[in-house]
Amino acid sequence: MEIKLSNKIETHRRLCIKKDIIALNHWIDALTYVNTEIDSLSIIVQQLIKEHSIALTLQGLRRKNTLLLALLCKYEQELNAEYEYGKFEYNLTRAKEHEKKRDKHTSFIQEYTLFKNEIYQRLSKFQRR
Repeated sequence: MEIKLSNKIETHRRLCIKKDIIALNHWIDALTYVNTEIDSLSIIVQQLIKEHSIALTLQGLRRKNTLLLALLCKYEQELNAEYEYGKFEYNLTRAKEHEKKRDKHTSFIQEYTLFKNEIYQRLSKFQRR
């Protein structure tokens, strides 16, 4: 009886960690795409908008993106190690830690989206001659 319960706990632990890894991979993919977009926006700012303050804001966003990406990659390594070798039950503390990472990702994406919308508004004011 105890073996079945222990087996259920282990199965649940691995399932929850796998779910976290899948979500994490989506976040990493999104941040990788943001990095590609930042490259394009940097060219647009440099060639069309030509405002130093916007270029600096974009540079700051690139740095934040890089740091967040590094944090999430380290977290991915931790989750993979925990999935393979961990022995501790998946509990509320672990779930809250995952939610903190999600909040950081969401916060950055919101900040980036606001900046991107500002760029689009400035571009919409340009007129073809």
